[in-house]
Amino acid sequence: MLAGVDKEARCKRTYVENNTNLRGDRRPPEFLQRDIFAKSEAYPAGEQEELARELAALIGKAQERFPGVPLLFAICAPCQPFTTLSSRKKMSGGRIEKRGRDSNLLRAALTFVEKHRPDFVLSENVAGIQDERFGGIWGDFRERLNQLGFVTGSETVCVSKFGVAQRRKRSILLAASRDRVRKDRLTGDLVASELIVPQKDENAGPLTVQEAIEHLPRLKAGDNDPSVANHRTRSLTDINIKRISSAKPGETNRYLDATKYGDLSLDCHRRVNAKLKTRGFNDVYTRMRPDGPSPTITTRCHSISNGRFGHYDTTQNRGISLREAAALQSFPDGYVFYPVEMIEPVARMIGNAVPPRLAQFFATYLIESVEA
Repeated sequence: MLAGVDKEARCKRTYVENNTNLRGDRRPPEFLQRDIFAKSEAYPAGEQEELARELAALIGKAQERFPGVPLLFAICAPCQPFTTLSSRKKMSGGRIEKRGRDSNLLRAALTFVEKHRPDFVLSENVAGIQDERFGGIWGDFRERLNQLGFVTGSETVCVSKFGVAQRRKRSILLAASRDRVRKDRLTGDLVASELIVPQKDENAGPLTVQEAIEHLPRLKAGDNDPSVANHRTRSLTDINIKRISSAKPGETNRYLDATKYGDLSLDCHRRVNAKLKTRGFNDVYTRMRPDGPSPTITTRCHSISNGRFGHYDTTQNRGISLREAAALQSFPDGYVFYPVEMIEPVARMIGNAVPPRLAQFFATYLIESVEA
């Protein structure tokens, strides 16, 4: 791993300390805290020129030292612009502008693809990015890669098919140099072909929530275990302790209407349900099933009021810990997220991450897709 690019300074320590190269020079990667967009009068914060110089120097030195080692660009844009259609009336002007820039990050990244012509490109995002209501960004990105001499493939996959204990549908785009790709990895002839994108890892069986996290020490809400990095939980109010203690694994939150403590349903939910004449918010204040994959791990995975993030063990009345969320994303227990004493920034990194097993599978698949 040569370098990572991100604007968020808090990601630096986590990235650098966990990703030391196991081959080559065995050095940690560089962290380039840069804004990928071009600087302009309308957007003076852009640092594309500075980033271009830094990347050119790093890539040039690496190619001199390790000739013949393939170059892979993993390009993952922020997913928020493609998750829901936020009401522009409720967003500030600055937030609208940021969402607009984020949605164009893939196009900005093409500047570096065109300059350095990597052997492979891997991109991952939410399934919704392929929807035309988002301006055809995914399709445009793929078409431009085709024009630059890559053969590409795109599919929507579920990470539970790749040895990850989580239901998480993602868009995957793969690109490999057209003049080197193996014919058995293509659909059709070389001129009008697509790169085959596997729908599952044939060597990875299904993994359940219990299998992924049962080895971790027991905790109470608000506690942490110093012997396991990031095994930290969010505290709960008394009423939320009553709610989660009344929940059964895998069931909806209908139990809230009639617990042993009385009706614990939320007033705001009752009002919305009455207005819509249907029951919504069925997954909040509920527990995961132990015998299947977890729901999608989000940046709010530590909060039982934001989804089915209650621990499956009914003797542990709490939401899942950050370490458990990381395990459900397929991070090994030794992967430490910083700052270890905080919850919100770590949960954001975990929820926004590409599951490592998924990334490793497709990176390996790309490398094996070209002639030696």
